[in-house]
Amino acid sequence: QVQLVESGGGLVQAGGSLRLSCAASGSILSLNDMGWYRQAPGKQRELVAAITSGGNTNYAGSVEGRFTISRGNAKFTVYLQMNSLKPEDTAVYYCNAQMVVPRNFRAEALEVWGQGTLVTVSS
Repeated sequence: QVQLVESGGGLVQAGGSLRLSCAASGSILSLNDMGWYRQAPGKQRELVAAITSGGNTNYAGSVEGRFTISRGNAKFTVYLQMNSLKPEDTAVYYCNAQMVVPRNFRAEALEVWGQGTLVTVSS
């Protein structure tokens, strides 16, 4: 079974930093685009940052210059370095991956979500 496991969330004061990690496990042929999304209470889930298999990145305007997404040296990992955190960054952060998995003797595209990790920024 393929899964994404996030870690690194927690409570931090405004201006502080956190680093989120996401590791994919299971039977995976390839990992394509990966991203971090967040959902604040009462709001819709939104894209925070994304990275392609080739390393191209894309950020939400609200985090540009403060957050950095990167793929790890270990296979199937992605990180989100969050600096200069603000109270409005408080949300549950979810890892997302577009991958290719073996299924019924064929390669199948699959989108997987992590369980989420809570980031709370106090003022």
